Amino acid sequence: MTDWKSLLIYPEDTLNDAIRLLNKTGKRILLVVNDDNVLQGIVTDGDIRRALIRKLPMDSKIKALMNNNPIKALIPYSREKVLNAISSKNLLHMPIVNNDGVLCGLETLQELIEKPSYNNPVFLMAGGFGSRLHPLTKETPKPLLHVGNKPLLETILKQFIDAGFHNFFLSIYYKSDMIKKHFGDGSAWGVSIQYVHEEKPLGTAGALGLLPDNLPDLPLIMMNGDLLTKVDFEHLLHFHNHNSGVATMCVRQYDFRIPYGVVDINDYRVVDIQEKPVHKYFVNAGIYVLERNLIKKIDGKSRLDMPDFLYKEVRKKHINAFPIHEYWLDIGHINEYERANHDVHDLG
Repeated sequence: MTDWKSLLIYPEDTLNDAIRLLNKTGKRILLVVNDDNVLQGIVTDGDIRRALIRKLPMDSKIKALMNNNPIKALIPYSREKVLNAISSKNLLHMPIVNNDGVLCGLETLQELIEKPSYNNPVFLMAGGFGSRLHPLTKETPKPLLHVGNKPLLETILKQFIDAGFHNFFLSIYYKSDMIKKHFGDGSAWGVSIQYVHEEKPLGTAGALGLLPDNLPDLPLIMMNGDLLTKVDFEHLLHFHNHNSGVATMCVRQYDFRIPYGVVDINDYRVVDIQEKPVHKYFVNAGIYVLERNLIKKIDGKSRLDMPDFLYKEVRKKHINAFPIHEYWLDIGHINEYERANHDVHDLG
């Protein structure tokens, strides 16, 4: 995302102010905001040229020149959808706002078509037995089970690669040789893949302690290797960086309907009745962003599950929750595996 804060201008500023700012920034757009940073409109270099052709005075107010109803994107958003919108409408820029209309960013066509590159490590957990998927996993480790026309873990890997990540670590244990044979060093995909070998099952967090000491000092994205999802990993990383904290946990809403009328009583008196109420909870989605100093606390010698680890940290450190609304499926049972093979054709 471009450095949009240098492009701010106000409705009462003048045509002369706009020309000076465009010349200073070298950009082709200015973002018009009020004192609360709410987007009021945009002014492009084309608007400026048209104003000059009309011989408007240099002290003309920006509010008379601006497009006060620009096409904009609402956060959270996906780069793919913004790129499609920009391309279809022949735009060069698109402001990003929140639900209150407050300006949060600016995407440009040039930056969207340039493939991003992130040096952040990506740690994929691929060592489980897949016991609940027997007999499918009797001869094949779960990460190599085909979902659609390729192994599940390859689909996950490709999603990260498409988002600009190239530095991968796979945690392996069960039938590890088969996984190494399939993925190799990652050169077939133009990326780096290194392996973390668990001598014994270390849970969903323990293997983090086996990562090499020379990891880049950047947030690491960690994901269970049995998830089929359309989560925007770039947006997740940007969210983590923007909100500080030592960790970010992806969560998704889980609804549970009680199949009976629920009765609230007080001292033997009925005070309320709710017919089949729905309770809503956020549940762990198995995707995390972790700071390097947090990972260093794990020794890699004993079993440790991520919820237990983060529970100990949450009382001392700032841990973010990133709600996901995109498609998400935990492939833990045969029926979920069958559903994944049905759904994958619609996910693109």
